[in-house]
Amino acid sequence: MAHAQRHTGPARSVEEHTAEVSGLLAPLLARPAETVPVPDALGRVVAADVVSPVDLPLFRNSQMDGFAVDAATVAAVPVTLPIVATIPAGPTRPAPHVPGTAVRIMTGAALPDGAEAVVPVEDTEVSGDTVTILRPRTAGEFVRDRGSDVASGMLLVPNGTRLEPRHVSVLAAVGLPGVPVRTRPRVAVLTTGAELVDAGSTPAPGQIFDSNGPALAASLRANGADVVSVDRSSDDPDAFRNALHRATSRAELVITSGGVSMGDFEVVKDVLSGMGGRFGKVAMQPGGPQGVAVVDGVPVLTFPGNPVSTLVSFELFVRPLLRRAAGLPAIPTETVALDHALTSIPGKRQLLRGRRTTTGVGTVAGPGSHLVAAFAWADVLIDIPADTTALTAGDRVKVWPL
Repeated sequence: MAHAQRHTGPARSVEEHTAEVSGLLAPLLARPAETVPVPDALGRVVAADVVSPVDLPLFRNSQMDGFAVDAATVAAVPVTLPIVATIPAGPTRPAPHVPGTAVRIMTGAALPDGAEAVVPVEDTEVSGDTVTILRPRTAGEFVRDRGSDVASGMLLVPNGTRLEPRHVSVLAAVGLPGVPVRTRPRVAVLTTGAELVDAGSTPAPGQIFDSNGPALAASLRANGADVVSVDRSSDDPDAFRNALHRATSRAELVITSGGVSMGDFEVVKDVLSGMGGRFGKVAMQPGGPQGVAVVDGVPVLTFPGNPVSTLVSFELFVRPLLRRAAGLPAIPTETVALDHALTSIPGKRQLLRGRRTTTGVGTVAGPGSHLVAAFAWADVLIDIPADTTALTAGDRVKVWPL
């Protein structure tokens, strides 16, 4: 196969490439909601207001283990009453309460009609089939009335809420079998390079561990995607083509890393250029070589292979759109003071790894796209415009929270 033609025109701006990616991924933002079982809904974003279909409690029940009575009978104490029945928690329909008697009742059990209060066990003395009430109780004490927690039609979870365990609890409590949620985009990750090996293996000379596959998968999951596959291909065009078609058969978006630079053996660019893919330089560092394609009707975003370039590309071009598609809140950029002076390459937008300090933000490493440890130490990307070549301490800079 002939190599793809190298891009010789002027580099595009980050904004231009962002606009192209946004257009390519627009269908992901318009996908309809889906309904998932409540037990599986943790972490999902509800797609509509969720209201209760029932009252909660479903019926009047006892708040304590004790004795169900009418208030008039226990207004003056001590008073000894016959125990005429026992009501456990569970499916039962108790007989109506008879004034002047007591019914032994367990926590959560249905109250008999006519019973007005529950006297806790600790306020009684039991002797055979009688109970002596030692403390008076008024109507409503230790009784949970129907609908006192939730009324039918009450809003339980507003649209746009990311479901936490406490939300799952209330949805299950009112008996909802499923909940409408924003659909998670299905994304496949495909890394390339004969030099890549799995963690835990012993690299041969010239080989490195594949960090981009796990890193992209983690980034996608953290921002609302359903990662349907994480695959790897050699630099053989047929192997890459086969891996790509496997990915597009399962995913709505494929992200590749590696194989898009200016050298030989750039398998991603070589294959996708023959399939209508577009490749070129974006005026940024790291992450300059970028490409887009549509394969089998599925958008494909191609990132450079250096680990930091891959992660920065994800942060700028994918994370904002992915969060919108998944219904997650945006993570806005911020403006903070720079702790120290720095210089920048003219004509390229710099995304430097930075860390917040008590006075602002400072860099944690140089701009090299291989310095992956510094990405772990960073908590922001410092965004230096392409037309800025020098900044001094105290200058305000835009940062992207990581």
